[in-house]
Amino acid sequence: MRGQVFPTARARYARWVGQVSDAYEAAVADDRLSRDPAQEAVLPALDRVVEAVNAARPARRGFFGRGKVDPVRGLYLWGGVGRGKSMLMDMAYALVEVPKARRHFHAFMQQVHRGMGEARKRGVDDAIAPVAETLAREVRFLAFDEMQIGDVADAMIVGRLFQRLFDAGVTVVTTSNRVPTDLYKDGINREVFLPFIAMIEDRLEVVEMASATDHRAGMLAGAGRYFTPLDHAARAGMDAVWQTLTGGEAEPAHLRVMGREVEIAGFLNGAARAPFQHLCGRALGAADYLALAEAARVLLIDGIPQLGSDNFNEAKRFVTLIDALYEARVRLFCSAAAKPDMLYVEGEGSFEFGRTASRLHEMQREDWGRGE
Repeated sequence: MRGQVFPTARARYARWVGQVSDAYEAAVADDRLSRDPAQEAVLPALDRVVEAVNAARPARRGFFGRGKVDPVRGLYLWGGVGRGKSMLMDMAYALVEVPKARRHFHAFMQQVHRGMGEARKRGVDDAIAPVAETLAREVRFLAFDEMQIGDVADAMIVGRLFQRLFDAGVTVVTTSNRVPTDLYKDGINREVFLPFIAMIEDRLEVVEMASATDHRAGMLAGAGRYFTPLDHAARAGMDAVWQTLTGGEAEPAHLRVMGREVEIAGFLNGAARAPFQHLCGRALGAADYLALAEAARVLLIDGIPQLGSDNFNEAKRFVTLIDALYEARVRLFCSAAAKPDMLYVEGEGSFEFGRTASRLHEMQREDWGRGE
């Protein structure tokens, strides 16, 4: 049975010169992916962007001191998880022939905040300006995975940042699980953020990938979700799931939570992986886990130990983490010392852990999280 090609195969598309639709047809012909009408429906929009970006030539000196190009309207591609948005964006990215960069949106915003911090240390009044100037000087095409705004600090700066990038002729293509009007929904001071939504709708073509098929779930069909005990087989099972999701290309990501940075050991295209101690052995709280549940649609947790009085604080954090993942319907894969009902069998809190054990059982269902 043919499967979907996800971003793990980005390099394969580099050998094609032409349109995204050409690359898509070649992948179908080679049996590397199955045809999906919803994916085919968005190919013309990607073809338009690639053709226009490659054809654009510097027209005049811009305010950033380089040849400015006439702006090319980008693309905001949104839809449910596992629909192939990142795969198609990667096809387009491989065919773009101008200076370019591809980032997960959370990682990109971390880079922006670091750049602004350095600018402030130099006494720059408008710290966004040098960050935008550097980006516009280095790239003409930016591709983002998973655009979403969960931090008020991000919400306050994205409008001015992207205005400068667009004015400098930078073309943006991004994926998201949300329609633009749902970005930063219910966020603090959201009225200040609303002009950015209007900017997206003006500067980017908004296209929904309205597929009923979750290809990511199909890739993982039959795969175990809860591996126990903690032995070589459990590690191999978790590695196999991670390889399917990311091809081993993931790297650390940093989430901004109430002005702090929370590092996640491995992250790519909405799939995250971290050891239990990394998530529950640190002083993290509900806000941190909610941010993780917002950013990741699939989470792998390695090495959940036997829980009890000796690691009571870690156990409490684990309960909070599972609650956040459950409410957000994040797909969970984990390796653990024992089955859910036997993870926390004695000591303070063992009775209350029953609800967490029940949720762990429910989250093992193959259809858990589908269609969200």
